[in-house]
Amino acid sequence: MKTEAKAFSAFSVSRWFILGLALMLASCGFKLRGAQQLPFETIYLGFGPNSSLGAELARNIRAGTSTKVVADRAQAQAVLDVLGEARERDVLSVSAQGRAREFQLRLRLQFRLHDGKGREFIAPTQIAVQRDISFNEAQVLAKESEEALLYRDMQTDVVQQLLRRLAALKADAVKG
Repeated sequence: MKTEAKAFSAFSVSRWFILGLALMLASCGFKLRGAQQLPFETIYLGFGPNSSLGAELARNIRAGTSTKVVADRAQAQAVLDVLGEARERDVLSVSAQGRAREFQLRLRLQFRLHDGKGREFIAPTQIAVQRDISFNEAQVLAKESEEALLYRDMQTDVVQQLLRRLAALKADAVKG
């Protein structure tokens, strides 16, 4: 009988501890990464049909917010117009033989956000991220894979920055 009572009290204590921990996390404003709420109910994303950046942004909005991504501009409360999206690669350094040894990779996104009726929420803005990568002719395939991974990482970074900018808009500025 005593072992059952000890097991019950140990279970009860651990349950209270977990409940207390959950309440503390909820009260301090803890949110999962990417779980921000946008101040509008619907959004139209003006990316091209094959844009991996647009697909990742739409996926993040659907998964982390209550905002719906719509396919028709007229139905959207907010319209994200993509003014430019570019991937660039510049040579940073060369070897004694004149061959590239290091590159700088850049990903740029130019956009604006408006309501579709002339009211602008975010003026034309640019988000740019960059990474440096070394190059070795003996490891061409490995360096190409590394470059693709760096571009994917930069794309995720751009999406997170864009989501933070959208979430930072004031709800009354959007609705008013």
